[in-house]
Amino acid sequence: MISESVIESTVAKLFAQFPFPAEPSGLYDPLRYMIELGGKHIRPHLCLTTYALFRDNIDDSVLQPAAALELFHTFTLFHDDIMDRSPLRRGKPSVWAKWGEDTAILSGDVMLIEAYKHLEKAPQRVLPALLNLFSTTASEVCEGQQLDMDFESVESVSMEDYERMIGLKTAVLIACSAKFGALLAGVSQRQADALYRYGYELGMAFQIADDFLDVYGDEKTFGKPIGGDIVNAKKSWLLTCAQHKSEFASELAAAMAIPVDTPEGRSRRISAVRDIYDRAGVAQEAKEAILSFNSRALEAVQSLRLGKVRRALLQRFADRLIGRAK
Repeated sequence: MISESVIESTVAKLFAQFPFPAEPSGLYDPLRYMIELGGKHIRPHLCLTTYALFRDNIDDSVLQPAAALELFHTFTLFHDDIMDRSPLRRGKPSVWAKWGEDTAILSGDVMLIEAYKHLEKAPQRVLPALLNLFSTTASEVCEGQQLDMDFESVESVSMEDYERMIGLKTAVLIACSAKFGALLAGVSQRQADALYRYGYELGMAFQIADDFLDVYGDEKTFGKPIGGDIVNAKKSWLLTCAQHKSEFASELAAAMAIPVDTPEGRSRRISAVRDIYDRAGVAQEAKEAILSFNSRALEAVQSLRLGKVRRALLQRFADRLIGRAK
């Protein structure tokens, strides 16, 4: 089995000097900028982790499709930052804030094309399956983003609808990453599907953790302004939970109606909503939901009989992913 340290160093080396074209620099410099911002590279890391459960060596035919997962995820960030009006990405100016919206849209588009160019370097024996899964996932992510935007124009949504949205927007790509590694390793459909479910449940935990950190995280480590979901009236897990507590509904609606066209207004809305979250106990409920989805992820692979060492590898990956919100 490939060790975690080897996976870590392999992923770091893969993105250290990514080979984007030099010209036109106005198109490709934003791509280099986004990759150089770093990040945890969760999706390629997970792909190599599930691959390592069954294989003992990594070559370029595995690394290239793993890279495609990160490139696709990065493509979504170009456009998400525009739609969310987020000025920061990983603590640095977002591409649209640095180069303008037109460049961010175009560079984001070419990042998606780059993802497919790297994916096509996968072994021919699994390329059709990878392409089908990747394209289906890409469509689902866009569906999730549309639902996220649709939810901004309604007062409240059910928790079922909210979790469906994050399942599409976030969890399916993490699930795809887990299944990529399994398919590249040549395992059975049953094993690949179990690892997809592991990734999906883990992705749900990850998104709720992200929602939690948007309110209770540290801006330096979170990488973007705290309270962005509150300012943009986005339906987060915490807001959805609080809105269904009748004793806080009217107070929460009033807090969310505070104008945010000035820095002072934004600060007032964030403080007022966070105070309601504190009193309503939604922070603790969010943590419980994160742990529940994490447990479901590990239950999904129990039937695979991976052995103690390999199960521990998946356990540690899950713990690292949600540890920031424990």
